[in-house]
Amino acid sequence: MTTGRTAGHGPLAGVRVVELAGIGPGPFAGMLLADLGADVVRVDRPGGAALAIDPAHDITNRNKRSVIVDLKAPDGPARVLDLAARADVLIEGNRPGVAERLGVGPADCHARNPRLVYGRMTGWGQDGPLAERAGHDVSYIAVTGALGMIGAPDRPPPVPANLLGDYAGGSLYLVVGVLAALHHARVSGAGQVVDAAIVDGTAHLSAMIHGMLSAGGWQDRRSANLLDGGCPYYGTYETADGGHMAVGALEPQFYDAFVDLLGLDDLRDARTDRTRWGALREAVAARFRSRTRDEWTALFEDSDACVAPVLSLREAPHHPHLAARGTFTDHGGITQPAPAPRFSATPTAVRTGPALPGADTRAVARDWDLPALVTDPVRTPAETAAGTSARTAATTSATTAPTTPATTPVKDFPHQGD
Repeated sequence: MTTGRTAGHGPLAGVRVVELAGIGPGPFAGMLLADLGADVVRVDRPGGAALAIDPAHDITNRNKRSVIVDLKAPDGPARVLDLAARADVLIEGNRPGVAERLGVGPADCHARNPRLVYGRMTGWGQDGPLAERAGHDVSYIAVTGALGMIGAPDRPPPVPANLLGDYAGGSLYLVVGVLAALHHARVSGAGQVVDAAIVDGTAHLSAMIHGMLSAGGWQDRRSANLLDGGCPYYGTYETADGGHMAVGALEPQFYDAFVDLLGLDDLRDARTDRTRWGALREAVAARFRSRTRDEWTALFEDSDACVAPVLSLREAPHHPHLAARGTFTDHGGITQPAPAPRFSATPTAVRTGPALPGADTRAVARDWDLPALVTDPVRTPAETAAGTSARTAATTSATTAPTTPATTPVKDFPHQGD
């Protein structure tokens, strides 16, 4: 497999980001900023987070550094405020009001650093009737109408992992907001708060659909439209070996290539005749069930019929196109998506593996000129070497050790999402 580059710093080199540890969209947003070259310092809490995976495999913490601060300790808030005073951006994913109660809310941070961009990642937002309630990705996409568009009409809507809400409606919108506010801060000298709510971002993603709905080009029910599985030439079909092919032959020229390769010339005119869509779907399904996924892949690969095999997570890195582009990369023994998008002058890369909790305290204290971050006595070179060996052994054993459960009540720290 051809892999992505492993050297480079990215267009955000020199930007300092403080990430208050959480789970789900906050860490993913931090990873995006770190992939783009920012120096992201993750503030982990003692005991770890609920629902956390083995830190050595948590790719969302790649390219970051980690320090441990107990925000409920007497000196905890002051240590975070010291970091905020030297940062360009701070992101947090607590429920509304929690950061303020802990002494690290926007007012506290802006008192130390008026130029700071303070990014807030929640599911419901900072206000509204549900702002204080718990929730997860599926809760947020449900009320926005996005989940209700997915799936067959005679079955419950399927859950699209946590990609649509947490990451598309949440993380991506937080990063867009943070970068826009960072630009404003550099022009004006004034920081601000970015309120990124998953419900807002997910609703925003459906802008085109709402336009189509208003124009009468979209029915407000599942599997009745061009892009929701209702159209027989935009959907998925099972193959002879239990695999699946994805079809997106929307435009006339692509549809013609599609029916030609399937040998369905007699149904060419069914494209615009909805009364014949049922017959077209049955004919297409029967054709796909006659050959294996690999056979159909080979047949369609040199055409513009917009047909592709449905691959698994482990298969995807080996797809010839993705392998040629280095869409996935191997780093530290973990196959993972390479940073995106790509830059001609400031290339990005996976520079380091997942940051282990607290492993970078001394380096951050030195680089950010914050000696107070280091609370244990200064060690001799021999002690440092011994500590490095111990950390290496701990990292090795961590791959099989169970994750330590969080000791802090979930309602206080992670945002309402994942």
